[in-house]
Amino acid sequence: MPIDFKKTEKALYQPKTTPSIIDVPAMTFLMIDGSGNPNTSAKYKNALEILYGLSYSIKMSKMSGAQQEGYYEYVVPPLEGLWWLSDAEDGFAAADKDLYCWTSMIRQPEFVTPEAFEFFKTVLAKKKPELDMSLARLEVFTEGLCVQAMHIGPYDDEPATTAAMERYATENGYAIDLSDVRRHHEIYLADPRKTAPEKLKTVIRLPVRKV
Repeated sequence: MPIDFKKTEKALYQPKTTPSIIDVPAMTFLMIDGSGNPNTSAKYKNALEILYGLSYSIKMSKMSGAQQEGYYEYVVPPLEGLWWLSDAEDGFAAADKDLYCWTSMIRQPEFVTPEAFEFFKTVLAKKKPELDMSLARLEVFTEGLCVQAMHIGPYDDEPATTAAMERYATENGYAIDLSDVRRHHEIYLADPRKTAPEKLKTVIRLPVRKV
């Protein structure tokens, strides 16, 4: 059976709706930075097309004989996003979405090397020359200590969940530790195009430090 990280690493992808503390290990991601309202931004749409295009090119490489050493069958992991506001360095909240800055990303198996990444950028560029492959990067991201919870419902209702996470962190001896490298983090477990807003499932993480 293909490896599905959502099932094999439930602590990372299936938290409870009540907050908890987790130490997130290093993982490899395809990443693209951008800004603007994700609902209307062409940059955001293009970023997702590149990320998914590369992710599925790597996953399906076995069909073309271009699979990498150490390749194994797996399910493409969910879309994730780091979020902050362009006019604030200390947080992220539902505000004027035109002020949003983001890093969109999709986790990759550990066998995806920098050389493989460059190869599959070339492969996708031939299929879709209109996409700017220079926007994408491969990065090992170590998130570290975080408070997290599962948010169920519309994205605009997230502030109630993040407020509960912040209270939990404070009550358990932690402080929120947002910075220019540690951001509000979301993992999207449902497709908003196919799922009713009240049924959306989103893992939310906030970086913390022990007080």
